[in-house]
Amino acid sequence: METHIITITFQDCATRYGLSETDVRDFVELGVLHPAPNVPDALHDEPLHVARVARLYHELGLSKDSLEVVLAMCQRLEQLQLELVQQQARVRQLEVFLRGSGPVLDY
Repeated sequence: METHIITITFQDCATRYGLSETDVRDFVELGVLHPAPNVPDALHDEPLHVARVARLYHELGLSKDSLEVVLAMCQRLEQLQLELVQQQARVRQLEVFLRGSGPVLDY
């Protein structure tokens, strides 16, 4: 999956995602959003991640402190889903190999 990273000012981020600049600064301080390395008062992050933070904060009414926990759980869930897809592919490969080598016995 290809990742797109944008650099956006705090002000533009606030306008685009319905946050205040103070919210954006707080999210950066909490480590929920990532500051741009060489651009003052700007983010360097994935647009989908920024939108997810805004949605969790506004629509679900999560506190700023709880966002970090929820986002960590979301990231872990995505990792587990990827691992599941990989394991399912390995199982299919093994099944193809076993079918080609002899009968598969159901127990």
